[in-house]
Order: sequence, then structure tokens, then C-alpha cells
Amino acid sequence: MRMEDLVLVSVDDHVVEPRDVFERHLASQFKDAAPKLVRKDSGIDVWQFQGQEMPNIGLNAVAGRPPEEYAMDPTSFDQMRSGCYDVHDRVKDMNANGVLGSMCFPSFPQFTGQLFARTAMKDPELGLALLQSYNDWHIEEWCGAYPGRFIPLALPALWDPELAAAEARRVHAKGCNAITFSENVTKLGYPSIHSEHWDPFFAACEELGMVVALHIGSSSQMVITADDAPMDVLITLTPINIVQAAADLVWSRTLKKFPHLKVALSEGGTGWIPYFRERIDYTYDRHRFWTGQDMGDRTPSQVFDEQIIVCFIDDPVGVEMRHKMNIDMVTWECDYPHSDSTWPQSPEFVMKQMADVPDDELNKITHGNAMRLFNYDPFSVLGGRDKCTVGALRAQAEGWDVSIKAQGIKASGTGAMDLLNMARTK
Repeated sequence: MRMEDLVLVSVDDHVVEPRDVFERHLASQFKDAAPKLVRKDSGIDVWQFQGQEMPNIGLNAVAGRPPEEYAMDPTSFDQMRSGCYDVHDRVKDMNANGVLGSMCFPSFPQFTGQLFARTAMKDPELGLALLQSYNDWHIEEWCGAYPGRFIPLALPALWDPELAAAEARRVHAKGCNAITFSENVTKLGYPSIHSEHWDPFFAACEELGMVVALHIGSSSQMVITADDAPMDVLITLTPINIVQAAADLVWSRTLKKFPHLKVALSEGGTGWIPYFRERIDYTYDRHRFWTGQDMGDRTPSQVFDEQIIVCFIDDPVGVEMRHKMNIDMVTWECDYPHSDSTWPQSPEFVMKQMADVPDDELNKITHGNAMRLFNYDPFSVLGGRDKCTVGALRAQAEGWDVSIKAQGIKASGTGAMDLLNMARTK
């Protein structure tokens, strides 16, 4: 396959919420209490809400800047590429990168809506109003602005499984087929997935065919080894969060009780999967008699293969080992506008690591699996596959500037310390 003929669907990107995110969908009685975007005297933009300040972290919006300027320090909208927060420019950036479809995780509300859950513990009515307003904005304005270009992704009412189930049904009726959850919900103070607590939510998702997406960092904690370990240790171990989540899922009662439920491990890579599959089957074979584990007529690796969706950005080892996992559950991600993103050269990265992959397998990984698993059909909306290829999309973006530009910003390291403190939170 030529690079120009690729079709790319990313199941993990991110949106930096614009200033007007709560303007059109939040009931008037809640608007004064909603988060407000404010520019500080220092020049950075922060969301102010209930006495807290939530900055946009620089590392989460570095598209268009050189790696020498990557940092965790708070930033302003002026320092971001407009495609981070403006949906019209986002689609232009997608076109220039040859990316057809995108599923976008949130930024300041956190990956599984932790902000709204904390709000609901004090004011349930306000928490639910903010959550539903956000979901409506995301589905109707962000995704709805360009039909066929986005996979809607909702946030759950994490503080109440019955409300979470109701919200899943509400957004599904709006055309949303994916909803977030935490990689380790106990870190947020809730019962684990080994309990019956979440059954109403998971039952609704299974019934609706909604994918439950677990993004690394959605437990609000990261893996760190020692108080004096350098930041490089944390960054290296970031995918380990998702390996822990995979073990939790495989051995949980949840996937047994809901055998048709699909869970996506977002931004976790795939190179670790062959060993993980061998290890869980070995564990089951040797230890199930005394642990009491009963998978019925499936092995642990079959549970993983049938119910867990995985994705990668740039993972040559995972591609090489693809036949030691279920290739029908492997998807691709761009991760725009985060620091790991391959934008604006995603097609080039894809072809470099998958040059020897047969076309049928390449099509599955780059778009076919995502379209099937997330019930996403851009071809029928946009007029056929020929209009959705890398070549066709890049032709639409002719003249759109994607050059990497230094802004002369020097990192202070303040944001890095904040991230380390988050990782050390007990």
C-alpha cells in the first residue's frame, strides 16, 4: 500500500477546552458557578473553580513546538497551536496529518471527569449539570461541527453507578458509543472493579455496545519508584499504569459477568502484550486451584483477546509481535497535541514501522478495527473511502502551515514537580 492510500483513525487524541465550553449547554442557574477561564498577571491561562486554579499543562499541548521546549509548566492559549482548542483548526491539522477520525479525551476536567465527581460530592446537582453540559458540548459542538471526523467520547457520573448508567444511555441516544472510566478507580476513593458496585454502569455499557475507555493517568496517580527518582523514571513507567489495569480487568468478576463488554486501554502501547498473555495463562494454570479463580470455558488470554482493545502510537516491537495478540483488537493513535504525538508526520511514522505488514492487516490496525469497535462509519458520511485517505485529506490542507516553530520558552521545572507530587499522592 502506498502511504497516500492509508486511512488513519486515531482512538486517542485530546482536546484543550475552549473558553466557551459551558456557555450554550449549561442551565442558566448554574452558569455563575461554572469554571471560568482567567488570564493571570503572569500571562498563563487557568480555569478557576470553587477556589481552585487549574492550569493548562504545557506538555499536554506542544503540537507545533520543538522537543527542546517541551515542559510541564503551565501555559497560555497564545502559546498553543490553535488546533488544540479550535475545532475548525483541529480538522485542518488532522487533514494536514492525513488523519480521518479522532477520539478526544478531555483536559481540565481530567480523563474520567474527576473534577465533576469531586464537585458532586459537595453539590450533586451542580456536579451532574456540569458533567452533562460538558458531554453535550463535546458531542454536539466539538464532534458535531464536522460529522464523520470524530468519535464522540463521554464522561461518566463517576460518583454514582446508577447515574453513570443513566448518563451512558443519555449520550448513547445522541450517537456516542464510548465513555471513559478510571484505570484504577480505587485511587479516586471508590470501590474497585472487583466489587459489585459498578455493575449498573457496566451492564448499561454492555447492553448499549459502548466501549469503556481507560486512559493512562485516569487514576490521578502515576507510577514512581522513589521520592528522589528523576522525572525520566516516571515518564518511562507511564504505560505500566495500563499494564496494572489490564491485570485488574482480566482477573476481575466484571469481564466474567459482562462477557460482551469491551474495554479500551488508551495510550498503553502493545509491545508488552505477548508476555502479559503468556503470564496470565501460566498463572491460571499453576495457581487457580488455590486462588479459586474460575474462567469457565475461557483462558485468561482469551478473555483479554475478546474484550480488551489496545492501541499504540509508535510501537515497532508491538507491530512485529502482532500475531501474538488478537490483531482484530489492535488500533492506532496519534495522541495530538501531546508530547508523544507523531503529528504532523503520522503517515510517515506508520509506514516506517508497518512497511512489511500486509494490506489487510494494515487496514485493520489503522482504521478498520476502530470503525467496527466504536461503531464509527465515516465513509458513508464523507462520500466513500477515496475521500478519506491520507492523500485526499492532505490535498484539502494545501497551504496550511504545519511547520515546527520555537517560541523561545524556557522550562522552569515547576510543572514537573507538580506532576511528581501527584504521582506520590497516597
